[in-house]
Amino acid sequence: MPFRPNTRALTALLGLLTAMGPLATDMYLPSLPVMAREFQVTADVAQYTLSSFLLGFAAGQLVYGPLGDRFGRRPVLLAGLALFTLASAVCAIAPSADALIAARFVQALGGAGPVVLARAIVRDLYSGPRAGRELALMGMVMGVVPAIAPVFGAGLEATFGWRSSFLAMFLSGVFGWGVVWWALPETLHTRAARLHGPREMLATYAVLLRNGGYRAHGLLMSIAYGGLFTWISASSFVLQDIYGLSEFGFAAAFTTGVAGFVTGSWIGARLVVRHGIGRTLGVGCGFLLAGGMLLLVSVSIGFGHAAEVVLPIMVYLVGIGLVMPQGMAGALQPFPERAGAASSLVGFVQMSFAAFMGVVIGHMLSGALPLAIIMAVIGVVTTAFYLTTREARALVG
Repeated sequence: MPFRPNTRALTALLGLLTAMGPLATDMYLPSLPVMAREFQVTADVAQYTLSSFLLGFAAGQLVYGPLGDRFGRRPVLLAGLALFTLASAVCAIAPSADALIAARFVQALGGAGPVVLARAIVRDLYSGPRAGRELALMGMVMGVVPAIAPVFGAGLEATFGWRSSFLAMFLSGVFGWGVVWWALPETLHTRAARLHGPREMLATYAVLLRNGGYRAHGLLMSIAYGGLFTWISASSFVLQDIYGLSEFGFAAAFTTGVAGFVTGSWIGARLVVRHGIGRTLGVGCGFLLAGGMLLLVSVSIGFGHAAEVVLPIMVYLVGIGLVMPQGMAGALQPFPERAGAASSLVGFVQMSFAAFMGVVIGHMLSGALPLAIIMAVIGVVTTAFYLTTREARALVG
């Protein structure tokens, strides 16, 4: 029986679809040091499996939105899930670090589809604060995945080796494809007249970028996400190599931080209905700033315990749970007829910046202090950007 709007079943499904990216990112994080040793590569080369995924995710998002606007959400979503599933199987048998990096890029090309199209489906069905609430509820569902994935991945790595994490991704892709095929109805009522070529796509993106509210919301969430991916890229090496945590210790610490994201999404789902998108974003930026500065202070003092990193990160992730859903809702609000393309472009900018930050932290990572400095700077920049774009954001939020 197809899932219907305004039901928990549909919200759960859309949340799980948007969680495909975090699943593919977080499940194998405890295995990064082991992979580096097995392939006999340095930590920054192992980290390229993350940056490669982000680049593929960014590139894929430019394509799925226009395709979904032309052919409908459901068939394009099924195609993306199929590509993700097949590439996950290739990752599981990769013979070298270079092969894994390449397979991760293709895996991300497939994984971008569920994220872009799930957000477009929300805009098909809802608008304004109701869309912000739905995205926040989806964020709560999505937050469970990165909370569980490292623990699950650590268990798989300890029992079967790191390749089993990619086999689990393969099975999740099979499951997701089956549920979408069986239960997700088409939500796009008016399709684009034809599939635009590169010139028309660029013209569409130019229209989006000329909207000040779209730019402000999209850049705000992209900068904030850059801080999140800085943490994701550095977390396994900082917590395991610097603070000496085991794979399971890392998974537990990472899960503690992710609890902040779920908390932020829960708060955002309630705040946005009462106070709107703009004020909810302001609260989120306050948490980003507080988390970044707390991290810098605690690492500078140096208690020598992983909690000096994990607890401030938890505060930062409360801000992410507030900012990401509301930033996306604000960006999509002016363009109901171009929700796919609008979701694509925001995702491309977000993931491109995140991939850049992953490379930066990979080259700077010599201890916890570079991580703290970067996240403190991002907290300051995000808050300053929020304060200076109030007028543009007020047009849609």
